[in-house]
Amino acid sequence: MASPRTITIVALSVALGLFFVFMGTIKLTPRLSRDAYNEMKRAYKSYVRALPVLKKMGVSSILLRKSIGALEVACGIVMTLVPGRPKDVANFLLLLLVLAVLFFHQLVGDPLKRYAHALVFGILLTCRLLIARQPEEQPPEKRILSVNGDEQSLIHEAAPEKGKMKVS
Repeated sequence: MASPRTITIVALSVALGLFFVFMGTIKLTPRLSRDAYNEMKRAYKSYVRALPVLKKMGVSSILLRKSIGALEVACGIVMTLVPGRPKDVANFLLLLLVLAVLFFHQLVGDPLKRYAHALVFGILLTCRLLIARQPEEQPPEKRILSVNGDEQSLIHEAAPEKGKMKVS
């Protein structure tokens, strides 16, 4: 049976991956929702206007929106389908992307309701990354103790790390 930690990581990975595939697709094409697509176009125009350095670098609102959308779709697919370390890389990239989007929302003075989803998904990405990076808890080691010819099994618990107390 899978550990609760594994189930949590898989559930978060799939849910977050599908969310970012969906949101990235909305930024790239109007096929899913024309209204949401038009809203994204308007929002990214205001981001580029609020940050003139992007305009000086030759980054248009279309390029910014499509780059972020493509990165969200790619990382979302990795989070959903690819096993192992690439999930953590995709998770980290999405977290950086969410931080950038939060910065853009603050820059243009959007109300909280416009970027609350980004806050929530940023927190979920952080939780998933923290859980995934924690070492797996090892089961206690079994040892056989021979006392007067009788073999008895012992469960040897690892000694607490230096500076940490073991609480039962």
